[in-house]
Amino acid sequence: MSTIERTDEEYREGARALRRYGWALVRDPITLAAVLILIVLFASAFAAELVAPYDPLKQQLAMRNQPPMTPAGVEGGFWHLLGTDELGRDLLSRLIYGGRVSIAVGLVGAVAAALIGITLGLLAGYYRGRVDDLVMRTVDVMAALPTLLIALFFLFILGGGFWNIVLVLAFVRWRIFARITRGMMLSLREQAFVQAARAIGARDRRIIVRHILPNMLSPLLVLFTLEVAVLILAEAALSFLGFGIQPPESSWGLMIARGREYLRSAWWLVTLPGLAIFCTTLSLNLVAAWVRAVTDPVQRWRWLA
Repeated sequence: MSTIERTDEEYREGARALRRYGWALVRDPITLAAVLILIVLFASAFAAELVAPYDPLKQQLAMRNQPPMTPAGVEGGFWHLLGTDELGRDLLSRLIYGGRVSIAVGLVGAVAAALIGITLGLLAGYYRGRVDDLVMRTVDVMAALPTLLIALFFLFILGGGFWNIVLVLAFVRWRIFARITRGMMLSLREQAFVQAARAIGARDRRIIVRHILPNMLSPLLVLFTLEVAVLILAEAALSFLGFGIQPPESSWGLMIARGREYLRSAWWLVTLPGLAIFCTTLSLNLVAAWVRAVTDPVQRWRWLA
């Protein structure tokens, strides 16, 4: 078979697999709803300039703490569909821009943690010996320490802000990826296809990257999805405590922290950001569970039949 024919066949097989997964998703209305929620949240967050009806920093003290569905003030404009905050800023716009920060922290932090943890896990599981001992003892030490307290300690020294919180969260969460990757590597490194690659003289780097790592992508993808949800919650907790995102920037956790003082008189200041966090993390967990099921050789026949 020529290279062109083989490429066409691989393309058709990939298209068939994509259609099967698409139909499996359509047949699962709960996961489909979760995917649609995530699409709306991610799209609105990263296209905030086009979607948000107001400048999130624009203050109108005459419109402070207005409830949802409040008409625009004397300056005109869109209705305040979700009300206003303690400084008269439009809450919907604040939620959209805050979602950009919270989701970006989750995604970037999970990517950084995955790069560090997967790399160290691959090296530890493949080479064993001193490399394995060093990596896993470090993982054991970090697992024995409270994650939130470590993050608070470093943020107290470094200060808040987007990149500081991303670095701190990546530092405290890489161990999860390292432990899972190392465990899978210990199993895969003894498989026949790895022994065959060694026998024909393949280098360690090629064996790890081209033969072993592709067989780990499915569980690592599930873990990555779950970690994004965990990091969004972690950012909300740190911002709530005053060590995360700092004003005038906005994040869901910071909005809850600022709105808790008005909980009795303006419940929407806390409830709506809390719902945004709840919907995002729940949707990510539902999608992760679905991905795990459809990529599991034992269970996926029920979904892809």
